[in-house]
Amino acid sequence: MPIDLGRQLFVDDFLIEETSLTRTFHQPDYYANNPVLWPTTPWEKRDEAAERTHTRSSPAAMPFSDGVFFDPADQLFKMWYMGGYSQNTCYATSVDGIAWTKPSLDVVKGTNIVQALQRDSSTVWMDLTDTDHTRRYKMSHWHDHYLELFASGDGVHWRPMGRTGITGDRTTFFYNPFRRVWVYSLRSDLAGMTQRMRRYWETDDLFANVAWRPEEPVPWVGADSADPRRPEYDVPAELYNLDCVAYESVMLGLFTMYRGERNEREKPNDVCIGFSRDGFHWDRPDRRAFLPVSDQVGAWNWANVQSAGGCCLIVRDRLHFYVSGRRGVPGTSLPGVCSTGLATLRRDGFVSMDHASESDGIRRLAPSAPNGALITRPLTFTGRHLFVNLDAPNGELRVEVLDRQGQVIAPFSAAACVPVRGDSTRAGVTWTSAPDLRDLVGAIVRFRFHLSRGRLYAFWVSASPTGPSGGFVGAGGPEFRHVTDDGSTH
Repeated sequence: MPIDLGRQLFVDDFLIEETSLTRTFHQPDYYANNPVLWPTTPWEKRDEAAERTHTRSSPAAMPFSDGVFFDPADQLFKMWYMGGYSQNTCYATSVDGIAWTKPSLDVVKGTNIVQALQRDSSTVWMDLTDTDHTRRYKMSHWHDHYLELFASGDGVHWRPMGRTGITGDRTTFFYNPFRRVWVYSLRSDLAGMTQRMRRYWETDDLFANVAWRPEEPVPWVGADSADPRRPEYDVPAELYNLDCVAYESVMLGLFTMYRGERNEREKPNDVCIGFSRDGFHWDRPDRRAFLPVSDQVGAWNWANVQSAGGCCLIVRDRLHFYVSGRRGVPGTSLPGVCSTGLATLRRDGFVSMDHASESDGIRRLAPSAPNGALITRPLTFTGRHLFVNLDAPNGELRVEVLDRQGQVIAPFSAAACVPVRGDSTRAGVTWTSAPDLRDLVGAIVRFRFHLSRGRLYAFWVSASPTGPSGGFVGAGGPEFRHVTDDGSTH
C-alpha cells in the first residue's frame, strides 16, 4: 500500500497487520466561552415566521451547514451562516477563529448579509483549485424542493448558476479530492416511510450534470440499529445530515443524528463521526456523540447541535469544529436563541493506539504481536523521513523496519532507533546508523512500532525533514497555503 499521501490514521484496520495495542476513540472539548458567534444585529434577531404567527422569536446566527474555511490569501477565517431564523445568509471573519467580526457590506448596505433570501439548509465551499477565480466560492441553498446554486469570486457577491433536481430540505454538498468529484449529500426518506437517510450524486463540475430525476440518485447511507436511542424518546435514530471533508489520508464524515423530539424540547440532534477511504463506504466504529447536545437547561446547545460545512480546520496542533447550537425554550419545541459554538481536538486526535503499563490494570494474554507493538501491512513510500504523532510523556516509542518476510532490515532495528518521548503532533524518528529512510525508497516494507506507556495517533513518511505530510487539510488553517500540507508557508 502506498502511503505518500497524508498522515496515516488508525481509524480502522486498513494499515494494521497485527497489534497488541488498544484502540481508543477521542472526542473534542467544547470551548469554555461558547458561543463564539451569536445574534446581535436587528436582522439576526428578526424571525419573520414568528412575527407572522405571533409566536416567540428565535434569533439566529448559526451555520446550518453553510461553511467555515480559512482563506490563505486574506489570512482570515471566514464563516457563512444563517442570520435571522430561516432568512439571510450572512458573512463573518476572524483572525484567530475565536473572535468574529461582522463586516459592513454593500449587498444589503450597512449589513453583513450576502444573500437576503429566505432559506433553509445551505452549503458554502471555498474552492482553491478552481482555475476560474470567479467560481472560487460555491454555494447552494434549498428552496422549494430544489437546490439553488451560486458562484462568487469573493464570497460576498454571488451570481446564480442554476438549480439541481428535486431533493429534500437538509441537502448539502462536499468535494472528494481523492476521486476528484463533487458530491451532493441528498436528504431523502426510506421508501414508504418518513425515516431520514441520504442519497448520493456525484459530478465533475458542481454546476453541471445536476438535473437528476427523483429516482436517479443512489441510496447511500442511513442510521441503523447500532445507533443508540435517547432513552426518554426510545425511537430509532435517523440520519439528519452528512457533511464531509478530506482530512489527511481519509474522508471525514460528520453525521448529524436525529433521535426523536417532543413538544417540550426542540429536537436534540447531535453529531457523530465516521471515516471513509473512498467517500462512499463509511466506517462508524464509535457511535457516541462526537459533538453532543448539552443536558443542562439553558445551555447554548441544550436543544440541538449540527455541523458546519468544511467540517474541520487545522489551527496549530488542534482541530477546530464549528457547530450550530440551539438553546431551545423549555416546555416548547421552539429553537430559541441559535448561535455558533467551537469544539477542539488534538490534531489527528480521532483515534489513538494505546499501551498501558501493568500498573494500569490492563494485561493482554498471549497476543500474536509482542506486548506494546503494532505491525503494519506491507507499505511503500517515496519520502525519506518518518514522523509520528505521539503522546508519551512517561514512556517512549521505538520503530523498526521489516521486510516482507518479517525480518528486521539493518540498520533499522528497534535497538538502533533513537527513542521518541514526550508529547508532539509531529515528532521525527531516526536511527543511530541511518539519518533517514532513503535506502528504502520504493521498497516493500513493514513498520513495527514498539510503544510503552503512551498513545500513538498517526505516522507518515515525508519528503522533507520538516515533516509536511502531503495530505489534505480539511477546511484549511493558518499554516497552509493550499488544500494540502505541502510544506509551503505564508
